[in-house]
Amino acid sequence: MSDIHLIDPFGRRISYLRLSVTDRCDFRCTYCMSEDMVFAPRAQILSLEELYAVADAFIGLGVRRIRVTGGEPLVRKGLLGLLGQLGARTELDDLAITTNGSQLGHMAADLRRAGVRRLNISLDSLRRDRFAAFTRRDRLDQVLAGIEAARAAGFSRIKLNSVVQKGRNDDEVQDLVAFAVEKGLDISFIEEMPLGSVSSHERKITLCTSDEVRALVEQRFQLLPSSHRTGGPSRYWQVLGSDTQVGFISPHSRNFCGDCNRVRVTAEGKLVLCLGHEGALDLKRLLRRHPGDSERLRAALIDALRLKPERHHFSADEQVQVVRFMSMTGG
Repeated sequence: MSDIHLIDPFGRRISYLRLSVTDRCDFRCTYCMSEDMVFAPRAQILSLEELYAVADAFIGLGVRRIRVTGGEPLVRKGLLGLLGQLGARTELDDLAITTNGSQLGHMAADLRRAGVRRLNISLDSLRRDRFAAFTRRDRLDQVLAGIEAARAAGFSRIKLNSVVQKGRNDDEVQDLVAFAVEKGLDISFIEEMPLGSVSSHERKITLCTSDEVRALVEQRFQLLPSSHRTGGPSRYWQVLGSDTQVGFISPHSRNFCGDCNRVRVTAEGKLVLCLGHEGALDLKRLLRRHPGDSERLRAALIDALRLKPERHHFSADEQVQVVRFMSMTGG
């Protein structure tokens, strides 16, 4: 089946898998989960063997990029073994991780040795009090130390991800870019997505569009058009006089669905075809009813792609459009 690929009804080829390995996290970011989050029972989470089986099926169907996500993926026990298996797959062009950075101080070198090539590190503020308010954890120093450890480990690219909100951290946009330039990192600014019910802020008031963020950046830095691509939805600009790429992820203001090349698998084994829709296929049931049946799994993935919607329809006017939190889906 090596010549069979995943094609959706709109002719888009799926080459990118975001694979969540846990719904658990050591932070409680306000836009990602509730403070008293109830996590799935461990028996409902895919085993490392099941996660690899899913990844293997996708690789066999033409997926060439895998991003490991959570929750916080680095709190998953045994993760390095799974990453080593994936890192050894020569078919993959890219193996990456999205992390909050808390565990990088002692794991960065091991991740690099396992074959991880790129890191995305969430960082919404450089101010200790704000960082603690966003994450509900006072661990900014720990994350900054993790970033330094990642830099020392020699990843091909390290990118910061920042969710910008009006009145909460939009006045730090320039400082975040300056930090990225100083450290030789890339950075993407993300419009908050309406996933899960939040109580810390009202999304339609705090939404800061990519155009607004870019205008803030350009008050201090000159941005040049860039051809840089990572396979995800970011559109990049280069900071003049540096190697830093500034990306903008714009689910509200600039729909990026036309060239969507990705799907997500949650830690519970749900195949999410679109971040902006509730529908999902239960791969866990198939994996546990038919363990080791890779052909059946591949056939199910091919069939599921026929249901991938054309686009999401996020709106800042509606407080909750998808019930599940981002931590449940995988970043």
